[in-house]
Amino acid sequence: MIEVFKTDVNEKDHARMLVDRIHKAFSHCRANFDLEDCDRILRVKGITGEEETWQIVSLVKSFGWRVEILPDDELFDGQNFVREGLLEDSPK
Repeated sequence: MIEVFKTDVNEKDHARMLVDRIHKAFSHCRANFDLEDCDRILRVKGITGEEETWQIVSLVKSFGWRVEILPDDELFDGQNFVREGLLEDSPK
């Protein structure tokens, strides 16, 4: 699966270092940054589940950067996350 993250990483050297760390920790994944995007996007392809997603969040945060998972349009209905375990559906 591909996970997309919003970050506050804004320098190419920092992005390269993080991508290198992600590749070392998750050798089956491929990561890249889009620093031109206003959300300083980090994309990680090959994540096998939510546990790895949260491990990547922890890795990025451990270096002092902010990071948040961007919702997939297919998983977000405008009000609630559809994916189990991320957020509970609000009362209808």
